[in-house]
Amino acid sequence: MSLSGLDDRIDALLSPWMQTVIAYVQSNRPDLTNRQMALLLVVYLTQGPHTVRGLAAKLRVSKPVITRALNTLGAFGYIRRQKDESDLRNIFVERTAQGHEFLETFAGMIETTQGHADRNQNREDRAYL
Repeated sequence: MSLSGLDDRIDALLSPWMQTVIAYVQSNRPDLTNRQMALLLVVYLTQGPHTVRGLAAKLRVSKPVITRALNTLGAFGYIRRQKDESDLRNIFVERTAQGHEFLETFAGMIETTQGHADRNQNREDRAYL
């Protein structure tokens, strides 16, 4: 049993995530909700074009939920909305350079904390031997 009182496996999985979240909080970047982060990741990591309707279906939330999240992400410059000229009812959600930079930085935080977790695990493995 680990110091946290959680199963060692759970502790090993959550500790790097905790370190990433702490690094994110300390970065002074805008606080994104889990929905906003999930939406941002879907837009950047899956093939587009992305529409409000499609994103709502993918995340299994309502279109107003997507609209609110897009309002916030757009205000930060992380996404851009573009009208579909062939069907003005559709709005495409597009990536931006600022959003790309944000996710590169966030990925770097994950990489750094994962590296610490890997080094700690290697030390524990050696100590066990």
